[in-house]
Amino acid sequence: MAPKALSYTSVKIRRPEGFATLGTNRAVAAAPLVTKNPRLLIFSMSIPLVANSSHVGMIFAIARLRPSRLTSYMVNDPRLTSLAASLSASVPFVGPEAQERARKQLFTARLGANESVFGPSPKAIAAMQKAASETWMYADPESHDLRCAIAEHHGVDPAHIMVGEGIDTLLGYLVRLTINAGDAVVTSAGAYPTFNYHVAGFGGDLHTVPYAGDFEDPDRLIAKAIEVAAKLIYLSNPDNPMGSWHGPETVTRMISNVPLGSLLILDEAYIELAPDDTAPIIAPTDPRVIRMRTFSKAHGMAGARIGYAIGCADLIRAFDKIRNHFGMNRIGQAGALAAIQDTDWLEHVRTQVTQARDRIMRIALENGLVPLPSATNFVTIDCGKDGDFARAVLAELNAQGIFVRMPFLSPQDRCIRVSAGTPADLDAFQMALPRALAIARA
Repeated sequence: MAPKALSYTSVKIRRPEGFATLGTNRAVAAAPLVTKNPRLLIFSMSIPLVANSSHVGMIFAIARLRPSRLTSYMVNDPRLTSLAASLSASVPFVGPEAQERARKQLFTARLGANESVFGPSPKAIAAMQKAASETWMYADPESHDLRCAIAEHHGVDPAHIMVGEGIDTLLGYLVRLTINAGDAVVTSAGAYPTFNYHVAGFGGDLHTVPYAGDFEDPDRLIAKAIEVAAKLIYLSNPDNPMGSWHGPETVTRMISNVPLGSLLILDEAYIELAPDDTAPIIAPTDPRVIRMRTFSKAHGMAGARIGYAIGCADLIRAFDKIRNHFGMNRIGQAGALAAIQDTDWLEHVRTQVTQARDRIMRIALENGLVPLPSATNFVTIDCGKDGDFARAVLAELNAQGIFVRMPFLSPQDRCIRVSAGTPADLDAFQMALPRALAIARA
């Protein structure tokens, strides 16, 4: 690394008689070496060895950088890989907590993250409370009991199940397993952005196809995958952010058309909330597809971060090459194990979600808006104009304490997306929406 000018607040030099400190605010030619503390840089420096002497020598010095210099160094940090340096630091979704901090006030109704306000199974809560006293122990890195329970639930061998820290983490692991820099990946423009985040993070080349109306388009996705020789193809069914869904025949046909060398990621985060016949029958041994499920939606455990994949045994085994084996938490494992077995609570939640969806649709219609059919725990509402108008509606709802979100890209961004809520949540939404629309139209 070439020497560069360094301004330092204090430099300590190790000499045989001990450390000596140079005067502050000096500039010298220095070549950075390695340190674990980003505020402390070790440099090799050419400086006078004796005061008032022309003799110089190469020595090692430790410099504590000023905050302004530290910021500049870290932004252009030479320790980052070229790929990491090329990426912007971003969060796919800005959480409601960050928005509450910005507005210095809590939201009245939290209807934007598609969480289940109806909560986890009481049996899951009890299991997590018991596990809380056991958190001095690491979680089982194999999630053995949970994997077996999930496998039994789906009628497959545990070798076809991988448990991870939510679908988001499993998507990241899968991209890491399969994508080299420049490898092609196909998804829908405006579909789940966290998948795109992972593809960019590993240098994949992302190709998108438009929605067909308010539906992801399986035929276009397959055609694009063939065109670019994609290694991964992403489809969510039901879809986020539009709430639409494809029947089992469409998904089965898509799987049959997956080109050789490609893998279909079938994200089924909302499948428990869809009509009963939505999920196709897929052999767990089929190497063309991997399915993703979660405990964050219908099971009401978004904060526990538990998801799982169903796929062929060889692909599932490959996750052990790169996953964080101690990433799962013991409390979440216990809760998920109880939740997957409590089918009565799941039916209760399905009923509550259906009632909330119906009410959101009525509220939309009362205000002259168009609610889209939904197989999820949210309703996407067409505001009837363009994205700027929908963003104005959303901004005013947020200003009134109603947290909602909206699709990112046109033409889907003509909509806002409202999660199923409690009666009190939806009362607040019903009160706020007319004013939000009036201000957006003004």
